[in-house]
Amino acid sequence: MPILSASRRVLRYRIARALLIIFAIWNLAEIHLIQHRIHEADHAIPRHRPQKQERIYIASINWNNELVLRSHWIKALTQLVMRLGPENVFISIYESGSYDNTKGALRELDWELERMRVPRNITLSPVTHEDELAAPARGEGWIHTSNGKKQLRRVPYLARIRNLSLLPLRDLARQGITFDKVLFLNDVVFTPNDVLELLYTNNGEYGAACSLDFSKPPNYYDTFALRDSEGHEPIMQTWPYFSSAVSRHAVKKLSPVPVTSCWNGMVAMPASPFIDSPPLRFRGIPDSLASYHLEGSECCLIHTDNPLSVEMGVYLNPLVRVGYSGAAYTAMHPVMNWLSAKAILQGLWVNRLRRLGVTSWLKEEVVRRRLNAWRALSTRNEERGEICIINEMQILHRYGWAHV
Repeated sequence: MPILSASRRVLRYRIARALLIIFAIWNLAEIHLIQHRIHEADHAIPRHRPQKQERIYIASINWNNELVLRSHWIKALTQLVMRLGPENVFISIYESGSYDNTKGALRELDWELERMRVPRNITLSPVTHEDELAAPARGEGWIHTSNGKKQLRRVPYLARIRNLSLLPLRDLARQGITFDKVLFLNDVVFTPNDVLELLYTNNGEYGAACSLDFSKPPNYYDTFALRDSEGHEPIMQTWPYFSSAVSRHAVKKLSPVPVTSCWNGMVAMPASPFIDSPPLRFRGIPDSLASYHLEGSECCLIHTDNPLSVEMGVYLNPLVRVGYSGAAYTAMHPVMNWLSAKAILQGLWVNRLRRLGVTSWLKEEVVRRRLNAWRALSTRNEERGEICIINEMQILHRYGWAHV
């Protein structure tokens, strides 16, 4: 009997050791495969631009961005214009009542673009957040909060500003001057090669293509707008981000990632929907729905409203990574800085464990119940951007915005 017990212990030990070896080999093989793809991406021949020279409408909204404008953004933009050709671009910038010297930085950019003979429209608005808040609370975009006050919602305000940056696009179209793509640029650190790579995402065929953005690496920044191929929020802010198998497998291959919505610093979209009749416009969810303590990003809703999203697809390009500071940008380049062997192993297993949880489902269920309660009030209450809606209420205040 003791001999039999000893043999069983030896057998269990050997099985456990074999399983441990298989587990280690499996992890090492997966890490090796991903790092091989990283090596290929880091040493790839620069992509060719499309044979047809595209015309690009570059749109940007600015508020208190002087530091990054002077340190990186203006230089990168002027370099990009030279790469694309001044005759192939139009730059539309709308600055909205900054408290720093953003206006001064943009005046200097305007002078430089004049010297380069770049067609443009740079609007420097004197209207500050304080002025917006002091205006009579009329029309859409205002909401009653728990303190009994009627306050200005952040998202409809941002949607209005973004639409103002697109006004010259429609004016030019009426004059017969059209563009192939609209490039939306946040206040990020980028290079011309980043933009060219973004424009060529999926061989230039997409309803939208987005970069990845970083403020405090390795966490990505824009959690408000990013949704995976199944319409869910990412389950983690670090690689590989997604619960959807389609999105997750694509990001592991460093190939264009199918998503339903993204923004993340830089976005390229076909220009045609913005000059259609009626034109595609940025918007917020209705005030009556927002009163249920719900909100949806204008940068997410634009994709659910865009007819080309389903027809051509929306993609996140993991090869294009931008930062909200020079340090953040440097931390994510080259790819190996972003995805070390340790980061890959940790990311794979954190992602697997989180997919076993129900936290995301519970968050979505809270939103779904409130949305259904709103829909039950009227047959006219409908919101096609359900994937964008989260359990938040955001208002504008003098120095930015706040949750209430």
